[in-house]
Amino acid sequence: MRCLRVSRLVVVTGKVPKELKERAKKLGININKVIRNALEEAVRMREEELFKESLDRCSDILSKVDINRVVRSIREDRESR
Repeated sequence: MRCLRVSRLVVVTGKVPKELKERAKKLGININKVIRNALEEAVRMREEELFKESLDRCSDILSKVDINRVVRSIREDRESR
């Protein structure tokens, strides 16, 4: 049994100086691959930034929680069962 991978690709356009494109072509640089890798890296870095910001917000909230109160509440709940 063969499994086919269906890929959804879109066209993204951008402008670069003609000379740069020609130099890249002469050097055998795969422009699509370079753009794809750069975009993937930029997206990964931004997602990481947003995740860190989210962690900071959570940390701010959790730092206000009284751990002793939480422990008491859990103990009371267990004892009531």
